[in-house]
Amino acid sequence: MTASEKYTPLRGYLDHKGRFERMPGKRQKKKQALMFQYLAEQFEAGRKYSETEVNEILNQHHTFNDPASLRRFMFGIKLLDRTLDGREYWLANNPIIIAS
Repeated sequence: MTASEKYTPLRGYLDHKGRFERMPGKRQKKKQALMFQYLAEQFEAGRKYSETEVNEILNQHHTFNDPASLRRFMFGIKLLDRTLDGREYWLANNPIIIAS
């Protein structure tokens, strides 16, 4: 399965540039997880990011202007990890992978 096939279920959430225009609804758990997995793939394993850098990366891939919520969701579902003070973020060692 190619990356584009893997993310086909998200097509209705993307604008013409491939950015998320909105988040899948609360009942769309599988689509939400797929969206967060896609966003996690935009980060390099082993690299540490400042909160500002995380926001910049997330802002490149969505248009609804809420990187803080995306960042918190990604931390909450253990795709990103961070220091206790929230100054540094990194891709989690064992991110959750969504079955295709």
